[in-house]
Amino acid sequence: MPDVTLLLIAIIAIALVFDYTNGAHDAANAIATVVSTKVLSPVAAVVMAAVLNLVGAFLGTKVAHTVGAGIVNTEMVMGCQTVVLAALIAAILWNVLTWCLGLPSSSSHALIGGLMGAALTHGGWRVLHYDSIVLKILLPIVLSPLAGFVGGYVFMVILAWIFCKTHPRNANRAFRRLQLVASAFMATSHGTNDAQKTMGIITLALFVSHQIPAMHVPFWVVLACAFAMMLGTATGGWRIIKTMGHSIFKMEPVHGFATATSASVVIFGASFLGAPISTTHTISSCVLGVGASKRLSAVRWGIARSMIVAWVLTIPATALVGALCFCALRLVGLAT
Repeated sequence: MPDVTLLLIAIIAIALVFDYTNGAHDAANAIATVVSTKVLSPVAAVVMAAVLNLVGAFLGTKVAHTVGAGIVNTEMVMGCQTVVLAALIAAILWNVLTWCLGLPSSSSHALIGGLMGAALTHGGWRVLHYDSIVLKILLPIVLSPLAGFVGGYVFMVILAWIFCKTHPRNANRAFRRLQLVASAFMATSHGTNDAQKTMGIITLALFVSHQIPAMHVPFWVVLACAFAMMLGTATGGWRIIKTMGHSIFKMEPVHGFATATSASVVIFGASFLGAPISTTHTISSCVLGVGASKRLSAVRWGIARSMIVAWVLTIPATALVGALCFCALRLVGLAT
C-alpha cells in the first residue's frame, strides 16, 4: 500500500479537479439563457456566473453533509480512501464523456453513482443508507425536474397574462434587465448545491482516513471547493450552452427570466433541505416548461428525449464505472 498521506492528497487533488470539471460542465446552467437571448456576451456571463458560484458555495453545508454521510455507512468504509478515489474517477470520466457529446447530464448524480458503485464493491449491499438515498437522492431526481417543468410552465403563463397588453418592445426591454437579476440568482443557487457535493466527498475522505474526528466540513475545504468551481465556471461550457439555449426552443428575454427564476426557487429550496439535486435537471426542465407554455410544438422534443436518456442512465452507468474503477485500483494494490 502507498503512503496514506500521499493517497489522501491525491484524492483531494482529484476531487478539486472534479469540482473544476463540474463548474465547466454546469456553467451553462446559470448562463445559457442569458447568452442565448443576447442579454450578456458569453465572456461577461461566464465572469458573473463564476463570481456568484463562489458566493453561493459559502451559504451552507447541508448538501455536503448528505453527500458525505447520507449515502454510505462511513463506519463500513473506514480506512478505505480508495472508495472515494474510484467514485471521483468514475464521475470525471462521465463528465468528460457527456461534455464531449454536448449532453447536459448531471455531474451530481455522476458523483453519487460512482460513490454507490465503489462502496458496494468494497462493502456489499449493507454499506448504503437506502432510506437517505430514497428520500434525498432518488425522490429529488423525480421531483426536481417535475417541479422545474411545472414551475416554468405556470410562471410563464402568469407572466404572459400579466403583460398581455404590454408592447413587445417595452416588455423585452424590461425583461432584459430582469433576466440579469434572475441569472444572478441562478448562478448563486448553483453554488449552494453543486459546490457542496465536492465538499462532502473530501470530508468523507478526511473522515475515513482518520484526519478529522467527525463528519464536519472544515473551512479550508469550503474555500478550496468554492475556488475550484469558480475557476471551472470561468472556462465555460459552450457546447452545453448551445443545447440549453438554442436547441430546445428559440428564447426571448421573458423566457430566460421565467426559466432562471423558477429554477433558482427549486434549487434554493433543495439546498435548504440538504438535497443534492441536479441543477442540470432542474433548469433543463424549466426550459422545457417555459417552451411548452408557448406551444407544445415550439419545443424540440427530440433534444428533450436525449437529455432524459442521459439523466436516467447517469447513476447506474457511473455506479458500474465506479465499481470497475474500484476493482482496477484493488488489482494494482491501491485497495484492500
